[in-house]
Amino acid sequence: MGGMSGGREKALTAPQLSGIRRLTALETVRARIALAVELGLLAPGEWLPASDKIAAALDVGEITARRALVSLCEDGVLERIRGRGGGTRVAEDPVRAAVSATATYESSADEVRALIDHRLVLECGLAHLAAQRSDESTMDELRRLVDEMDRAESWAEFHGHDEAFHLAVARLAGVDVEPYRRALHDLYRFYLPYPLDHLQESNADHRTLVEALAARDPLRATEAAHKHVATLHNTMFIALNRQ
Repeated sequence: MGGMSGGREKALTAPQLSGIRRLTALETVRARIALAVELGLLAPGEWLPASDKIAAALDVGEITARRALVSLCEDGVLERIRGRGGGTRVAEDPVRAAVSATATYESSADEVRALIDHRLVLECGLAHLAAQRSDESTMDELRRLVDEMDRAESWAEFHGHDEAFHLAVARLAGVDVEPYRRALHDLYRFYLPYPLDHLQESNADHRTLVEALAARDPLRATEAAHKHVATLHNTMFIALNRQ
């Protein structure tokens, strides 16, 4: 029995991050934006959010985000348009394979799957508990965040509301939020910029979850959480589909 218990505990422990931990913060930003361009998630000519929004979404300092944007412009992946109404956008004919660190992300499929599975276990359990503790003030907060995600103007803005939403569900469950927050951030290390319309489609899952929580229906809430996280195998880190 002791061996079985130890095995279960090990199975529920988040995997150790390996390759990307060896990258600097600057390299991670460069790699994620460049990979999003190579995968077609950021289209030629598409404007990027302001550097402070990118910094918040990719969990780096704003100076790091600005340096990454400048260096990607120098590499020909992005271009800087000066003057009124200018900013940084994807080059019309972006240079491919300009950032060697993208290979570290592309080779991390197994690690990403393990992190998603770890989040899946946590998310379903939290949804089940939260449905038993539903209160109107938290429901109002969750509905507001879902509305904010519908109104988001960039992938960076959406990402911030998305994280706030899931942490609010975790707090409603009445457990220590920190292990879940760490699991989220382990997975967010692999977060790529995504088309806003795709992200807002996924917001329908959030609405379904809120409805289940408001109805105090643990089964429906668990099913909604499972559906939402399970889709990450094919959507959050699209490079998985290459393998």
